[in-house]
Amino acid sequence: MMGNITPVLLTYNEAPNIGRGLEKLSWAVDIIIVDSYSQDETVSIAKKFPNVRLFQRKFVSHAAQWNFALKETGINTEWVLALDSDYILTDDFIEELKELHPDAETSGYRSHFTYCIMGRPIRASVYPPVTVLYRRQLAAYIQDGHTQRLTISGRIADLNSAIMHDDRKPLTDWLLSQDRYMKLEADKLSSVNFCDLDWADRVRKLRIVSPVAMFFYCLFIKGLVLDGLAGFYYSFQRMMTELILSLHLIQLDFKKFHKK
Repeated sequence: MMGNITPVLLTYNEAPNIGRGLEKLSWAVDIIIVDSYSQDETVSIAKKFPNVRLFQRKFVSHAAQWNFALKETGINTEWVLALDSDYILTDDFIEELKELHPDAETSGYRSHFTYCIMGRPIRASVYPPVTVLYRRQLAAYIQDGHTQRLTISGRIADLNSAIMHDDRKPLTDWLLSQDRYMKLEADKLSSVNFCDLDWADRVRKLRIVSPVAMFFYCLFIKGLVLDGLAGFYYSFQRMMTELILSLHLIQLDFKKFHKK
């Protein structure tokens, strides 16, 4: 199975992360990186790994970058392992890949994540499981708010081993990315009727409720108060993300009001 998998990563200014991730992909014959013209050392770090093929493409959307990676980079394996630059494979995950024997009905595998704060694992997060391993010919991406959504036909199975989510980029980078993401998310939420949203997005659309609710949910319901400083840091991060979203939603309210 391992010889029939091509890892694929999208990058933009991922110098603090990319090397650690690629070190865990030494088993791969071919790794595809689609870089959106990084301005840091991402490209030079990636080129140090002999199994990397790097493409640079102007960023339009995450979905467009992923579809380019799948269809236009000369991947010749049946399976793709789709990774963010801050996904770090564990030894258990790699061993599980070696033992996989998918049947004909299985089109992909979903993984859960162990979230890390500055390298320290925390006991829980709100980061959802993601389909990371799938048959390339059956897959395509569409844009969904601030992120991409994989569309694939066939059965999706669950992997037992977790991937480490360990972003080491500076806080300022994180804040800038959240601002971009939440603007897109606000545009999406404002264009959908309240009754057509799921319960989580309904809470988010209430503006003021969501940031406070997210903080207490992470800290007490998820138990991150037991993780000390790392748990508080993550809970504050999630609260800040929801606060940025609320601000963008309120800004859209003002724009609609002034158009009347």
